[in-house]
Amino acid sequence: MDGKPTQLDTIPDATAKDIETLLVTLARGARRVERVEMSFGAVWIKRYGTERPPVWTKAQGALAALLRQPFLRPSPYLDSKGMIDREVRRIETFAGKDVPVPRVLYSSGSALVLSDVAPTVTARLSALRKAEPAAHDDLLVACAAELGALHGKGLCHGRPHPRDFFLAGNRIGFMDFEEEPEAAMPLATAQARDLWLLFLQLVDRAAFGTETAEKAYAAWRATAPSAAETELKTMLRFLCKFLWLPRLIGRVHMSSDLRRFLAATRYLQGVLLSPRPADASKAGKDD
Repeated sequence: MDGKPTQLDTIPDATAKDIETLLVTLARGARRVERVEMSFGAVWIKRYGTERPPVWTKAQGALAALLRQPFLRPSPYLDSKGMIDREVRRIETFAGKDVPVPRVLYSSGSALVLSDVAPTVTARLSALRKAEPAAHDDLLVACAAELGALHGKGLCHGRPHPRDFFLAGNRIGFMDFEEEPEAAMPLATAQARDLWLLFLQLVDRAAFGTETAEKAYAAWRATAPSAAETELKTMLRFLCKFLWLPRLIGRVHMSSDLRRFLAATRYLQGVLLSPRPADASKAGKDD
């Protein structure tokens, strides 16, 4: 981690009182993610190694191998130091390609201190939802456009969600780089999964429904690699084989996660996959 901040006194504009506040907060270890007010503004502390190794990660890896579906593979599991090194490295990579990201102010073996990047896109969407629905959906389209630009630069996020995006002037920045799917699957597959994961949120949130989804997909596609779209089609062919299951479960209880899965997958299916011959035949009989 040569060249990276390792001492609290390297934080720009930090006073002796700020350093004392951070030391106390770091030692206390109250929450995994914590916002701390300083004399020069807020910073965020992210702690690592506070969670048990995820059982689901091993199960997910086994399922991906069984079904031979690379997009299901989880990012490699690392210890706390490895997680910190990965997040710092990915922040530097994104910054090196002119993508707005938080600054790493301090790093240790178990925590990172990052610059504040408020407002988040989630907060802005919440403010716009009822007051300015058109602006709300324009922001969703901008998220898709920025993700496409990111993919066009040979990057992927891994867990794209409006809460992990922030407003950076007239651009959208990215944060939370704990995932590294391209270490577990081909880059084009990771980028395709990025788009699908974003649409799980976007289709469900859009005030103007399909109209906004169409604009968003076109905005992503304008700069995203064609290989990512090809991989997205492959993903959808697999996922659509199992749409009957969430539909069946939804008859008993339609959770928000299930609703988002169905809405996004159905929409992308309609955009990217040609009707099956049986469907086309049935459609012809209805005319």
